[in-house]
Amino acid sequence: MNLIDLTGRRVLITQSSDFMGPALGRVFAALGATVIADQRPLDDPSAAQAAVAAAGDIDVLIAHLAWPAPTTPVAEVTDDEWRLAFAHLVDPLPRLARAVLPQMRARKAGRIVVIGSAAPLRGMKRTSTYSAARGAQLAWVRAAGTELAREGINCNAIAQNFVDNPMYFPPEVQANPAFQERLKREVPLGRLVSGDEDALFAAYLASDAAACFVGQVFPVCGGWVA
Repeated sequence: MNLIDLTGRRVLITQSSDFMGPALGRVFAALGATVIADQRPLDDPSAAQAAVAAAGDIDVLIAHLAWPAPTTPVAEVTDDEWRLAFAHLVDPLPRLARAVLPQMRARKAGRIVVIGSAAPLRGMKRTSTYSAARGAQLAWVRAAGTELAREGINCNAIAQNFVDNPMYFPPEVQANPAFQERLKREVPLGRLVSGDEDALFAAYLASDAAACFVGQVFPVCGGWVA
């Protein structure tokens, strides 16, 4: 029995050409979904509404937001850096919700999966801006998931790190001996989680098999966060 069956589901993947977007699109399509891959960045206040309007009927929203993580020491973080991180990673979430929830509420069914980060779940140096923005995403998911559950809408998040993707772990980083030693030292799995493994878990959360999960944050990081 295939527990992950997305046949007939219309799935909107935002910022689909970046980060995990290609892997998500490939895996969801292989599982039967009709994938609407929207490539636009969502920092513009009107972009989320435009993306949802262009997609039409949406059964599953994959709120997939990416932004290059700065490595600024905490005492040197500027207002501009802080605002930019939240503009790309946090501000689109309520806008996407305002755009997509009316149709999900009308059907009394829907799935929202936020592709987030495990960075706020474990302290790391020089990541205060990025960790704060990604942490805000996870807090939003917990609150939104709790609020929406009785309407038949499930909202959950993947908090990932050490997942193979070209934005945060490009080939030149993976080939670096220092990074390979870091993997052995910090990640119990001893390797990067593959893009397909991560996308398959997102597909599971989007499926009927995961109907019991409400406002939950699932680390996908090879044991980096226990």
